[in-house]
Amino acid sequence: MSHLDPDDTTPLLRDDANSDDSQDGDYRSRWRSIRVMYFTMFLSSVGFTIVITSLWPYLQKVDSSADASFLGWMVAAYSLGQMVASPLFGLWSNHRLCREPLVCSIFINLAANIYYAYAYLPKTNNKYHMLMSRAFVGFGAGNVAVVRSYVAGATSLKERTGAMANMSACQALGFILGPALQACLSFIGENGVTVKFLDLQLNMYTTPALLAALFGLVNILLVLLVLKEHRVNEDGKNIRSINYTSEDTVDILDESVETIDQVAVVTSNVLFFIVMFIFAVFETIATPLSMDMFAWTRKEAVLYNGIIMVGIGFQSILVFFLVKAAASRFGDRPVLLAGFGIIFCGFIVLLPWGNHFPKIQWADLKNNSLVSQVSGGSLVGNGTVEPTGCPYEQTWCQTTPAIYLAQYISSDFLIGVGYPACNVMSYTLYSKILGPKPQGVYMGWLTASGSGARTLGPVFVSHVYTLLGPRWAFSLICGMVVLGVILLLSSYHRLIAYSVRHGRIVE
Repeated sequence: MSHLDPDDTTPLLRDDANSDDSQDGDYRSRWRSIRVMYFTMFLSSVGFTIVITSLWPYLQKVDSSADASFLGWMVAAYSLGQMVASPLFGLWSNHRLCREPLVCSIFINLAANIYYAYAYLPKTNNKYHMLMSRAFVGFGAGNVAVVRSYVAGATSLKERTGAMANMSACQALGFILGPALQACLSFIGENGVTVKFLDLQLNMYTTPALLAALFGLVNILLVLLVLKEHRVNEDGKNIRSINYTSEDTVDILDESVETIDQVAVVTSNVLFFIVMFIFAVFETIATPLSMDMFAWTRKEAVLYNGIIMVGIGFQSILVFFLVKAAASRFGDRPVLLAGFGIIFCGFIVLLPWGNHFPKIQWADLKNNSLVSQVSGGSLVGNGTVEPTGCPYEQTWCQTTPAIYLAQYISSDFLIGVGYPACNVMSYTLYSKILGPKPQGVYMGWLTASGSGARTLGPVFVSHVYTLLGPRWAFSLICGMVVLGVILLLSSYHRLIAYSVRHGRIVE
């Protein structure tokens, strides 16, 4: 029976009318369920990015003792929570209906976003409340492992690349909508309005988190009402809808008695770690870097970086569809290698050069306190002056040339091409390496490796950037990209599909 790949031949959200079994109930139910997973991935990325550009100014507003290094821990907290949760949710999904860990994780995410919106309320230690809320948001986002495992198990080998690319496109849509919503909501302002009976301030910082919580509620309803359990083998033949009886489990396991290439598994995890580390550095440093180099105010940084992230998101969607075509013609591994090369160029472009230096936030010692000079700032809502430019505490500001806006935009463009290509190819290859066995735990480890990167990346860049400046920070990232390329080339022959390795099909 011939079977066309719906995700290679039709738009993202339409059934394949040309397929022989497109009218079959199980087929339609399978793809509806896969699209629920697409939507879950979309909302997961919205929940992360909807506050990312305002994280730094919100942190400064609620707790003046927070510095750029603490921002690194703030961003890392999300990923640390996800790293802990991913293997747990993955293991849960291997032995129970996947809707159970999905609903649990989304509810945790929803509650954590409400906690974030109230982080200003305590009288002390507000920055630690923000830190905890982001950790719980990340814990809820551990369901990404369940999503990837489900899509891998519900698609044939031929469908896999297209489905993974579509899932990444939905993730990119979330990256677009999140910053776009934050940019729109920035017009509410820092003061906003107060809902007295809830003791809630609705402003440009809290409203996005509450909106993310509302999206979470919609997601829970979709999982409960639409999602069904489906699994197919690598040829696309249906395995019975899984009720997790012992008989069904035996049927699935009997199809795959050969071993998985553990070297390829470890290599894939390391490569994914590098990819996510690089992007974590990029997204963490964007707001502080732009405020330092271009003397943007907090509100300007939120608005302009939100617009830039929207542009990168649209660009990423185009890249995902190009990746599907390129992978079908050249293969997954060459596309991954090309993505690393483009990322390398993106960080090379970002290295400072020339004789133009950033504007400095000079300060004088007066009455035993440091008072920012009016000439270095702009008026904020309460009539005081908000200092702009590179903080004088960062001594490298006086010796390191400023990064030009054209450099910043060019780097955004290149990284916006290379990162999505590496991202989708990394876990597409990984799912093919694993083969037909339930992939929940393995996908949990992949997500954990990415979360580990997103934990270490922000901490690394915030400290290196604060102490040594962009030249050192971005040079070290370039070195990491080179190491990734070397690892990919050295294990190139092992990064092949399970069925190809065992001679079931010819690559």
